Amino acid sequence: MKKLTGESLNIAEENLSAMRQLFPEAFEEGQIDFDILRQLLGDYVDDEEERYSFRWNGKGKSLRLSQTPSTGTLRPCKEESKDWDTTENLYIEGDNLEVLKLLQKSYHGRVKMIYIDPPYNTGHDFVYQDDFRDNIENYKRITGQVDGDGNWISANKENRDSSGRFHTDWLNMMYPRLRLARNLLADDGVIFISIDDNEQGNLKKICDEVFGEGNFVATIVREAIRGGSVSKNIKQVHDYALCYAKSIEDISFGGIVQEGIALDCEDEHGKYARGRELNKWGADSRREDSPSMYYPIPGPNGEDVFPIRNDGSEGRWRLGKEKMFALLKADNAIFSQRPNGTYIVYEKVRNNENKIKQFITLFNNDYINAKGTEDIKKLFHAERANFDFSKPKELIIPFLIMATTYNDIILDFFSGSATTAHAVMQLNAEDGGNRRFIMVQLPESTAESSEAAKAGYANICEIGKERIRRAGEKVKEECGDAERAETLDIGFKVFKLDSSNLQKWNPQPEDLQGALQASMENFLPDRMELDVVYEIALKLGLDLSYEVEEREIHGQTIYIIGAGALMICLDPHISMETAEALLELHEEYEPETWQVVCRDTGFLSDQEKTNVKETLKSAGLDEDAFMSI
Repeated sequence: MKKLTGESLNIAEENLSAMRQLFPEAFEEGQIDFDILRQLLGDYVDDEEERYSFRWNGKGKSLRLSQTPSTGTLRPCKEESKDWDTTENLYIEGDNLEVLKLLQKSYHGRVKMIYIDPPYNTGHDFVYQDDFRDNIENYKRITGQVDGDGNWISANKENRDSSGRFHTDWLNMMYPRLRLARNLLADDGVIFISIDDNEQGNLKKICDEVFGEGNFVATIVREAIRGGSVSKNIKQVHDYALCYAKSIEDISFGGIVQEGIALDCEDEHGKYARGRELNKWGADSRREDSPSMYYPIPGPNGEDVFPIRNDGSEGRWRLGKEKMFALLKADNAIFSQRPNGTYIVYEKVRNNENKIKQFITLFNNDYINAKGTEDIKKLFHAERANFDFSKPKELIIPFLIMATTYNDIILDFFSGSATTAHAVMQLNAEDGGNRRFIMVQLPESTAESSEAAKAGYANICEIGKERIRRAGEKVKEECGDAERAETLDIGFKVFKLDSSNLQKWNPQPEDLQGALQASMENFLPDRMELDVVYEIALKLGLDLSYEVEEREIHGQTIYIIGAGALMICLDPHISMETAEALLELHEEYEPETWQVVCRDTGFLSDQEKTNVKETLKSAGLDEDAFMSI
């Protein structure tokens, strides 16, 4: 019988297991023999002592930190959620490093797009300091959940000046999070990361390492502000969005759909419209720019027609001879004569299908921060925004159009004011999609003097959740399709990071008997059964959006997840009646595969546990699928 622990997926063990499958010869007594591994890899090993690499103080620790399992869990919070029973969207409060670890099993390879807007490291925005030994406790100190001095880093200028490792601290924060994020991306998934010049160069280097230099897609330059104060040197009005693919061979970017043109003319071959000029215009349009593209073609009266510019000078054609004469043979050219006797030649367009216009790497005009500020002000009916530097949804929507389709999962683990959630709901309303969002945000306290605090918002998460509530209703109200509006998912389930629900052995010399008794209770005294149910689902890799059914049968409470794929009984008295209840439910739901988890201390004896296991086994339950907690 398998025993569930309170730890998340052990990534290091998973990697070792994969290596054992590929290179069993390289393992000796459970350890890797690197000499043998080098031989097996042959020419792919670089033995040179000096080679290019990107290093900084703490990189090794950051790597280990990303591989250290989390001892935390995500506790459901129905009272702060919206449409709990029907929504597939998630809002998670907590340190994103720990949350990313906890999501590894349930969402590995499932996220189609990640967008993050991490701290730009300006000296005013850095609140993350990870603790290698116990980041859950560190998180509690940061968020004021426990007393103590803790390692809180205030978001102020003094921290930048007092830290001797300004860039190092930022790299150590980003590196493990990006490594974990990559695991969550689907094979055809992409990540967009907003950044400015403070760390753009460093971010590019660590992304080249984490995602692979060959998976770099583009750096998008965005016009962020207009106007502003005068700079000492050159006024900076832009920032960037770096885009990387999980596997660049597998991605296929979308674009803006442009409706086909009206075919308003007709000849003996059918309908057509006048298309682009075959004369080349603009840059490199003179004969001397491309002499081979200056040649005669037969005109309407059989005379030679050359590419002549409007000013009478010699120009060039857009097409080479082979393509040009094929077009003329198909009667797909229109000759329009100028008053001076020369011709402008146009292409006949006979295809009126919709076309896809690609996005370009320059985002200007429609993507400035002021739009994000206005969105916040309008949603909250405030004269001043309660969240600074919110990205506009107009920036995120193009990323969604490029990288996602109708049923994809989108993750933002620096969600801030939840612009990404707003953008997902907006695009779903426009194109009928059912995209799902997962927002993750540290509940960082708002400054006492801030507009947010004055409005009653104690932390950033409260702003983000309220923004989703208001934006969802607005999107639904403004949706032009009544049927689509009715089915639009504008809800979200709230989960909060906390320590595991499982009771740990904590010996107290003054009261050993009491400590022993407490440890036998399995679960922490302040936890609800639903907390435990979701921890089990999370640790077994089930989607947090799945409906959890609660059934009473034979005096036993059974929780059912995934239409019978997982059944959980946390009753303190588990017997053969429990087995009978589970069998009846299995017969009712008829799942293709199923797992059963029972409370370990609920069995009256080892014999009773064996009897229950054998009974379920006779009904087709695999031995490894019967677990205790």
